[in-house]
Amino acid sequence: MAGKDILHRPETEQLFRSIVALDSYEECAAFLEDLCTLKELRDMAQRLKAAQMLLSGFTYDQIQKEVEISTATISRVNRCIQYGPGGYEHQLDKIGALKERKK
Repeated sequence: MAGKDILHRPETEQLFRSIVALDSYEECAAFLEDLCTLKELRDMAQRLKAAQMLLSGFTYDQIQKEVEISTATISRVNRCIQYGPGGYEHQLDKIGALKERKK
């Protein structure tokens, strides 16, 4: 699959190594501020919030209203959760962001 090839390019591997080598919140914030546009940072934050809400049982409608993203983006995040390598759930669990939704 051509899309997966990017994950194994030297420049992509260098990016991944750079992220793993970050030592603090401040260092991470500075690196990502240099690396990404504010829109890219907002988009990534919205996707992470959508993943958190999906994993907590929220509906697309609830997520769309709270996070202000399209249902197409929510659907993409959901596909990653359902069929991807588990990155969203692992990281959200790691930082303690996954909580049971109160019904």
